[in-house]
Amino acid sequence: MTFGRSGAASVVLNVGGARYSLSRELLKDFPLRRVSRLHGCRSERDVLEVCDDYDHERNEYFFDRHSEAFGFILLYVRGHGKLRFAPRMCELSFYNEMIYWGLEGAHLEYCCQRRLDDRMSDTYTFYTAEEPGALGRDETRPGRAEAAPSRRWLERMRRTFEEPTSSLAAQILASVSVVFVIVSMVVLCASTLPDWRAAAADNRSLDDRSRIIEAICIGWFTAECIVRFIVSKNKCEFVKRPLNIIDLLAITPYYISVLMTVFTGENSQLQRAGVTLRVLRMMRIFWVIKLARHFIGLQTLGLTLKRCYREMVMLLVFICVAMAIFSALSQLLEHGLDLETSNKDFASIPAACWWVIISMTTVGYGDMYPITVPGRILGGVCVVSGIVLLALPITFIYHSFVQCYHELKFRSARYSRSLSAEFLN
Repeated sequence: MTFGRSGAASVVLNVGGARYSLSRELLKDFPLRRVSRLHGCRSERDVLEVCDDYDHERNEYFFDRHSEAFGFILLYVRGHGKLRFAPRMCELSFYNEMIYWGLEGAHLEYCCQRRLDDRMSDTYTFYTAEEPGALGRDETRPGRAEAAPSRRWLERMRRTFEEPTSSLAAQILASVSVVFVIVSMVVLCASTLPDWRAAAADNRSLDDRSRIIEAICIGWFTAECIVRFIVSKNKCEFVKRPLNIIDLLAITPYYISVLMTVFTGENSQLQRAGVTLRVLRMMRIFWVIKLARHFIGLQTLGLTLKRCYREMVMLLVFICVAMAIFSALSQLLEHGLDLETSNKDFASIPAACWWVIISMTTVGYGDMYPITVPGRILGGVCVVSGIVLLALPITFIYHSFVQCYHELKFRSARYSRSLSAEFLN
C-alpha cells in the first residue's frame, strides 16, 4: 500500500459510523473488491475514487454506506455463516450494498435469491414508469425549461390514456372505452344467433347497421391505440407490452377481413377464404381483454400469472406425471387384462388421459367411467390424488394474488389522490 500514514500497521474502515480495523497485509487480499482496491491506491485522488472520504491523521477511510448491511457482508466473507438479507431492510437496498462492495446475487442463500427475484420483478412491473412529480423535477434541470410545456402536455396525455384513475378526463375516456367494448361484444355475440342470421338474411338493413356499429367501435379502438402510441415515451417498449399486443390482435383481423372481402368478393366461392373470414371475425373476442386496462381484478389476475409462472409450471408437471401414470394403469385394468369384457372407452392410453384429467379435477362428465373393481379403486385413488396435487401450489398462488391486489389498489389510490386534487382545483 503506497498511500496512507507511514508506519501504520493497520487501517480503519468507517462504514456508516461503524469502525473496523484491518491490517495492511489483510487489506491486500481482502475478499471484497472495493476494500482490496485501497491497497493499490497511490494518491488521495485514487483513494477518493474508492471511498467517500479519508482522514490522514487517523488513517481512516470513510464509506457512506449502510453499516448493518456491511456487518452482514463482513461476517459472510470471514466465513461466519451464510449471506442472508439484513432484517427490516429492503431486498433491493441490500442487493445494492452487495454490488457496491463487490458481491453478486449468487452469493445469497437460495431463499434470499428467490425473494430478490420476486422483488426485482415487482419493481420492473410497477415502477419502470416515472412516479408522479418526476416531470416537475425534470423541469428544474438546466436546459429543460423551454421543453417543459410540451413535455407536460405529453405527460398529461399519456397518463390520461394509460392510467384510468389519474384524472377526471381519464375516467371519462375509460368509461367510453368500456362502453365501446361492451357494445362490440354484444354485436359479435348476437351475430352468431340463428334468429339474428335469419333476420339479417331477410332484412338487409339489419346487417348493414351491425356493420356500421362494428366499424365505429373499430375506429374508436384504432384511434385510441394510435394516440397512445404517439404519446408513449418508448415506442419499442410500447409495442412489447402484452396489453398493446392484445390490442393489435383485436384490431388487425377487422382490417384483414375487410381487405379479403374486397379482393375475394362479398359472396366468395373460395371456401378457404370464407373459413379465414370466420376465424378472423372470432378473433375479435380479444376485445374483452381490453377491459383489463380499466379493472383491477383483471390486472391482478394477469400479474399473478406472471409472477407465479414457476408454480403454474410445477402444477402442470404434477398433472402430466399423474396423468401418464393413471392413464396407463386404467388402460391396462379396463382393456388390457380381459379382452372379452374390456371397456371400449379405455381402448388406448390417450383415450384414458381424458378420463384421468376430468377425474383429477373432480369434474366427472360421466361420458366414460371404469366398470371393473380394480378400475374403480384406481379411479378413487386418482380423484384423491388430484385433489392433493392441485391443492399443493394453490397456497403460493393465493398469497401472490393477494399481494398483487394490494399493490394495484395502492397504485390506484395514489392516482385517485391526484384526481381529487385536480377536481378540487
